[in-house]
Amino acid sequence: MNRGGSSAAASANYLLCTNCRKVLRKDKRIRVSQPLTRGPSAFIPEKEVVQANTVDERTNFLVEEYSTSGRLDNITQVMGLHTQYLESFLRSQFYMLRMDGPLPLPDRHYIAIMAAARHQCSYLINMHVDEFLKTGGIAEWLNGLEYVPQRLRNLNEINKLLAHRPWLITKEHIQKLVKTGENNWSLPELVHAVVLLAHYHALASFVFGSGINPEREPGISNGFRLISVNSFCVCDLANDNSIENTSLAGSNFGIVDSLGELEALMERMKRLQEDRGDEETTREEMTTRFEKEKKESLFVVPGESFHSFPHSDFEDDTIITADVSRYIEDPGFGYEDFARRGEEHLPTFRAQDYTWENHGFSLVNRLYSDIGHLLDEKFRMVYSLTYNTMATHEDVDTTTLRRALFNYVHCMFGIRYDDYDYGEVNQLLERSLKVYIKTVTCYPERTTKRMYDSYWRQFTHSEKVHVNLLLMEARMQAELLYALRAITRHLT
Repeated sequence: MNRGGSSAAASANYLLCTNCRKVLRKDKRIRVSQPLTRGPSAFIPEKEVVQANTVDERTNFLVEEYSTSGRLDNITQVMGLHTQYLESFLRSQFYMLRMDGPLPLPDRHYIAIMAAARHQCSYLINMHVDEFLKTGGIAEWLNGLEYVPQRLRNLNEINKLLAHRPWLITKEHIQKLVKTGENNWSLPELVHAVVLLAHYHALASFVFGSGINPEREPGISNGFRLISVNSFCVCDLANDNSIENTSLAGSNFGIVDSLGELEALMERMKRLQEDRGDEETTREEMTTRFEKEKKESLFVVPGESFHSFPHSDFEDDTIITADVSRYIEDPGFGYEDFARRGEEHLPTFRAQDYTWENHGFSLVNRLYSDIGHLLDEKFRMVYSLTYNTMATHEDVDTTTLRRALFNYVHCMFGIRYDDYDYGEVNQLLERSLKVYIKTVTCYPERTTKRMYDSYWRQFTHSEKVHVNLLLMEARMQAELLYALRAITRHLT
């Protein structure tokens, strides 16, 4: 057979999505004709989000005060399910983008674009392309990194490391950026840039984890074609929904099963709270449990099947479009497990040695005035946010569950709390939830509706959005801790 015939046969197994331009395998049961879901989220019924925002007038007030776009965008609508948190989020984001600070306004939006591009988050890229131009940015820069000043290009390395492997950031990376010369960064400028990078990496996790829909049809904006590949497309949704997963939601078996999961989770939470004072766990045992959880996270495979499909069915059959790749270098660089198989004596970040409260907060506040207070309020808000409910149950203390979610994210980034028993993570977070957490936190662009639907099936969408807020802030704090520790070492 000639090579042309062989190539044609191979290409017959693939198709190109006409909407998002992803290359997809035909055997993945794709129905490209299915329309996009309506509303701000592909995962959450439109009426639930709309009702929440209609009832709460505070959301509209916050948008008028702090939204950089001046409208109720899809992210804000979904976050509006938690108005207390939304206020902290919008205030801190507005400060980073619009208030007095070391960096010029257009540079702030370009850095946001660079950060979002690491996760192919075209929702955020589109948003900040518009903002970049509105604040006087040079249109030529949107042609790609080769058109921007060398000084901005020099952020590529720290952007890449922060997004995927923040534990590799050293004081040498900082020194390289702040060295004397025409392209150097001052420390206040660098801190502002690092805060923006961490914020938008984490926000990409929220966008994908919550199924945020595109704001508008791809088209032309200010002479530039908006990026047509988006977080979610008909091909993603069709692929998820075409797999026979009715047992998860439709059958009586699925409902009974998930009710049993809920009751079992509540029982484990209650037992952990009751047992806390009963047994004294040694420091050695605490360390052993952390190491065990860290190594077990290696085997939590992002995108793994909940329907007995082989893992290969969930490999990324996508290519990064030129519209996204123009804003990044080394596109193949991604998350790599902190605790890689076969390695011993891993450089664990002991949280007590460099904490946000005692070290990071004061450094960031000194170099970029007031941002520390705003970030601290946001971290505290999401960590303590509770309505004392779980699904249909009221008067529930969810502290142990919130702490397990936050600390599991930090565990995957190699951060250990000496006073936390990591045995709680295994007792409270079931495997499908761990897969979801790892995907949203480390590979957000691979998140699917099936993953979102697969865990906590009796919980409300509002509770799942709360999970995404916790994951987003835990991720941002982890990135900041590594970057600020490197800056502190540079200063000393």
